[in-house]
Amino acid sequence: MTDESNPEPTFDPTPLLAKELGIPARGVASVSELLQGGATVPFIARYRKEATGGLDEVQIRAIEERRAYLVELHDRRQSILSEINKQGKLTPELSRKIMACQTKAELEDLYLPFKPKRRTRALIALEKGLGPLAERIWAQPLEGNPRSEAEKFVDLEKGVADLDTALAGARDICAERVSENADVRKFVREAFSARGVIRVHKAKEHLEAVTKFDAYASFEEPLAKIPSHRFLAIRRGEKEGFLKVELELPENLVPNVGRAVGVNGSSPWSRELTAAVEDSYERLIVPGVRIDLRVELKLNSDRGAIQVFAQNLQELLLAAPYGSRPVLGIDPGQRTGCKCAVVAETGALLEHDVFNLVQGDSAVARAKITLTKLVRQHQVAAVAVGNGTHGRETETFARETLADEGLKDVIVVAVSEAGASVYSASDTAREEFPDLDLTVRGAVSIARRLQDPLAELVKIDPKSIGVGQYQHDVHQPFLVKKLDEVIESCVNQVGVELNTASAPLLSRVAGVGPTLAKRIVEHRSRRGTFSSRKALLEVAGLGPRTFEQAAGFLRVRGGEHPLDSSAVHPERYPLVEKMAVDLGVSMASLIGNAEAIARIDPARYFSSDVGEFTVNDILAELKKPGRDPRSSFEPPRFRDDVRSIEDLRPGMTLEGIVTNVTAFGAFVDIGVHQDGLVHVSKLSDRFIRDPSEVAHVGDRLQVRVMEVDLARKRISLSARKDDEIKPTKREPAQASRDQRTKQNNPRPEQKFTNNPFSALRRK
Repeated sequence: MTDESNPEPTFDPTPLLAKELGIPARGVASVSELLQGGATVPFIARYRKEATGGLDEVQIRAIEERRAYLVELHDRRQSILSEINKQGKLTPELSRKIMACQTKAELEDLYLPFKPKRRTRALIALEKGLGPLAERIWAQPLEGNPRSEAEKFVDLEKGVADLDTALAGARDICAERVSENADVRKFVREAFSARGVIRVHKAKEHLEAVTKFDAYASFEEPLAKIPSHRFLAIRRGEKEGFLKVELELPENLVPNVGRAVGVNGSSPWSRELTAAVEDSYERLIVPGVRIDLRVELKLNSDRGAIQVFAQNLQELLLAAPYGSRPVLGIDPGQRTGCKCAVVAETGALLEHDVFNLVQGDSAVARAKITLTKLVRQHQVAAVAVGNGTHGRETETFARETLADEGLKDVIVVAVSEAGASVYSASDTAREEFPDLDLTVRGAVSIARRLQDPLAELVKIDPKSIGVGQYQHDVHQPFLVKKLDEVIESCVNQVGVELNTASAPLLSRVAGVGPTLAKRIVEHRSRRGTFSSRKALLEVAGLGPRTFEQAAGFLRVRGGEHPLDSSAVHPERYPLVEKMAVDLGVSMASLIGNAEAIARIDPARYFSSDVGEFTVNDILAELKKPGRDPRSSFEPPRFRDDVRSIEDLRPGMTLEGIVTNVTAFGAFVDIGVHQDGLVHVSKLSDRFIRDPSEVAHVGDRLQVRVMEVDLARKRISLSARKDDEIKPTKREPAQASRDQRTKQNNPRPEQKFTNNPFSALRRK
C-alpha cells in the first residue's frame, strides 16, 4: 500500500517525453517551463531558440500535446491508486502494474474490477450466496461433482430455484471475473486490432435505392488498414441509417482465453468454467472491445481528417497575396444583379454599386458603364469575381469590357467565395459595415481576399472555407483547437501591420486575443495610428508580458524605430544598434545593406542569452527586413470556351487550381462552378500513397477530363499522361458494386497460429 505520510514528488514527464519524441531533455524542459509561464508557441519557436535548442512549432506543439496527455494519465493513475487503497485492496504487485501503464486503456482495464458497479448478473448471484460455488468452479479442482455441490445452494427464499439456476449464477460470477482480467481484455483487443475486419452492408430499408453510400453496399476491409476517410464515410452512412456496420474477428479466441484463466480439462468443473468463458467472451468482452475499437478508430480517423484539413487551411491562408492595391470585388448574381465593391489599398470600402447582365441589351450596356466608371474613378488594379453561380459569365464580361475600354492592364481574377456568405452575416461584418446589405459585404470580402487572403479569411470560421474532409463528423473541440493553432501559426509567420489590421487579425497575434485586439483597434481609432511598437504599451490592459509575446509579430511601417517594420524583436534592438556602431554606420543604413551585413562576425555578439540561432535570425532579417514569406501572386488561367460542366468533354486538357486535398485525392477548380476530383491513383505517373506528396491547395495543375457525370455533377480528372478516357455519363450509375468489392477486399483467410497469450495463466 502507499504511504500517505510520504507524498509522491511532483510529476515530471520530461524524461519520458524526451525519449518518446526524440528531443533532448533540456529542450523539452525549457519548452515545458516556457509554456507553463504563459509563453505562446509562435513566440517560443521564433524568439527563444537558444532555450529550446532551435525546436520548431511542430516539435513544440508535440511536446505540449503529449505532455498534457501524460499529466492526465498521471493524475488518473494517482486517483485510481488512492481509490483502490481506500478499498484495502492495493497490493504491491497491482501498484507496480498501475505505475507501469502507458495508456489510459490499460489503466482502466486494471481498475475495472474495483470500479463501483451497477447491479450486474454477477452481483445479483453474489447476493444470492453463490460466491463459494463460483470459487469452486474458478479453482478447477480435480475432485467433486458440480451438480452435487450445487444442491446446498438451492434456496427458494434467495431466488435459487434449482441446481441449474445455482450453477448459472456461479458461472455469471466467473464470467464477470474473466471479463475483468486486464490481460484478457488486452489480448482480445490486440487480436481485433491486428486481425479484425470491418464488414458493411446496406440497411434493409435501402436495399433497392441508389444512395451516395452504394460503394459500401457490400464491403469488407481489415481494421488495421482502413484509411481515415473511408471509416468516416462508413460511419456517416451508418449514422444516417443507410449502412449496417460490424467489427468481426475471423477466428475464435475462446480456447485461448480458457487456457489463460486456467481451464483444466481433467477437472470435473472444466465444463462449467468453459461455459463461463464462452459467455464472458460473447456477452462481456467482445462488445466492450468493439466499443473501444470503434472509439479508437474514430479518434485516429479524426486525427487524420483534421491533419488534412489543417494542412489545406495552412496552404490557403498562406496563398500569394495580390498586395496593397485598389481592387474591385464582384459578387455575381442573376436575379438580384452583380454587387460591386471597390476597396482601397488598405481594404477600406470606397464605393459600391450593382449591375445586371441578364435583363437585356440595355442592362448590359449600363453594366459596362458602371464597371468602367468604378475602375477609372478609383484607379482599380484588379477585378476579383466570386467563383459561384454566374461567376464565369461575369468574369468574361468584365475581361471583355475592360479590353474594349483600353483597360487591358487591369487583371480579372476568379476568387473563391467559399464562406463569404458566412462572413457577410457574422457579427464581425455587422460591426464593420452595419449599414451595408449582406451581398455588398460579400463583394467587399471577395475583393479583400484577393488583396490578402490571410487577413480576410481569419474572419471566417475555418470550417466554412471548404478545404476540409468530413469536418462535421470529427470531434469538434479537437478540430477547433487544431485549426486555431494553424491560423495562429500562419498569422505570426507572416506578421501583422499594426495600423491597418482588423480586430480578428490582431486577435491571432501571439499573446493578444479578442478582447485586447478590440482595445487596440479602439485605441487606434481614438488616438490615431501607432508611431512605434513601443506605443502599444499605452493600450489599456496591454502590459510588458503581452508586449513581449506580441511585439515581434507586429509591424509599424514608417515607425519611429527603423526596426519596427521588421521581425527583429524590440528586446534585440540594442544588439542591432551595437552592430551598427561597430561597423561605423547608422542603424537605418545597415538595414537592407547586404555588403555591410556580410562584414558582421556573428560570434562577436554571442552572450549568455543570445546565441547562434538568434544572431543568424537577426542577420537574415536585416538583409530583407519585413519580407513576406508568401509566394508572389500569379492569376489563374481558365479556358474561355469552358464555362459550365456541360461544356466539358472527355479528353479535354485544362489548367486548374487545387482547391482541396483529401486522403483520397485532390479537388481541382477548372472554371465550371463544380470542382473535379483527381483520385490519388491519377495524381502522378509514379505511385504515391498520400495526395499531399504532389498536390497542395493553390497549386496549378494540368489535368485531363476522364469522365463527366452530368446527373450527379461529378467530374473525374487525371494528372497522368496516358489514361484511358471514359464516356460521359448521362444517368446515375446503377451497376452493382458487389463483385468489385469482393475483388478489392477478399475475406481474410489468416489463421491465429502464434499465440502470445499462451504464457498467461490464472493468477
